[in-house]
Amino acid sequence: MTKSLDPAELNAAIEDVHRAGVPGVFAEVRDGDQIWRGAAGVADLATGRPVTADMRHRVGSITKTFTAAAVLQQVENGQIELDAPIGRYLPQLVPGERGAAITVRMLLNHTSGLAEYLPHAYPSLKAFPALQDTRPQSLDDHRFTRFDRVELIELGLAAPAFGAPGCTPGLYSNTNYLLLCELLEQVTGTKAEECITRDVIERAGLRDTELPDDAHVAGPHSRIYESWFGMIDPPRDYSVFDMSWVGPAASLISTVADLNRFFGLLFAGEIVGLPMLEQMRRTTSVISQEGEVIDYGLGLHPAKARGQETFWGHGGSTWGAGAISMTRADGKRQMSVAVNLQRWNRLDAAGRPQPHPVDDALAALHRLAMYGGTGSR
Repeated sequence: MTKSLDPAELNAAIEDVHRAGVPGVFAEVRDGDQIWRGAAGVADLATGRPVTADMRHRVGSITKTFTAAAVLQQVENGQIELDAPIGRYLPQLVPGERGAAITVRMLLNHTSGLAEYLPHAYPSLKAFPALQDTRPQSLDDHRFTRFDRVELIELGLAAPAFGAPGCTPGLYSNTNYLLLCELLEQVTGTKAEECITRDVIERAGLRDTELPDDAHVAGPHSRIYESWFGMIDPPRDYSVFDMSWVGPAASLISTVADLNRFFGLLFAGEIVGLPMLEQMRRTTSVISQEGEVIDYGLGLHPAKARGQETFWGHGGSTWGAGAISMTRADGKRQMSVAVNLQRWNRLDAAGRPQPHPVDDALAALHRLAMYGGTGSR
């Protein structure tokens, strides 16, 4: 049973995340009409400027829920068939047997078998997922690189396939969502960014959310610090970065309040209809970028603690910035949390990320935000 919000407990939990090693962390938790917003730490390590709960932030792959919603609106409109082959829509890009075997649904739920393009676009990450053999140099080399989306997709298509289309577990791959952006452009005749902005962001009334068209974050925001498993020491600020390397798969800028508003409307059936929302919640097994097998739907994944109610949403990470937004199935309890440090775990001798106090502190904050604490009524 979820317990009511306890501001004192939430304030203590968010401070614990900062004390554990995250420069700045901010969050919003909603329970019906109750809203708590909190922040701890600094937005700028050089100046000590404090982080605040209203800051705009790069939210990484939470973008995928927005992109999935835009695609599914076109399914509702009859412009796209969910189980049609992608080759029907993009025959030049995904031709032949592969184009006939991979469906739109497989792109949405990461069961297409397509490889991730990023290690092929960023040479110093070529060994990924063998983290100990990667180096962060490409992050600096490509800070202002303007990537072409089709070229990135072609890198993913040319790489060895992870598996046959439809096989499980699938592989979480940004290649899938860049293809969905090309699909949106094909059927709507407008840029994917414009389609997602018009049909999802503006429809939801999100005033502080955008898909950026340059390397900067407009408005109040934090600097964001990347450690790349201790290989960048001290962590480096990547708040100015051209996000064309991932586009509408993970480039969204938002606030914790906007994220909660979006997911609240989504689960109320106001972004896509309730029958399509049920399709979004149909999960399959997918191997995450962290190498873990997770349940994944159509741009959504569930979170559930033993004996507790299920939450749905998405997490996200980009260079220096991380976020997670989860909403209870009934839409009434929500949490969105943002942090300005990523990949704080150093690697052990086998190349595995070592446990870090930040992991436990963040997990405790997430549990408290979703389910309440012992001191709550």
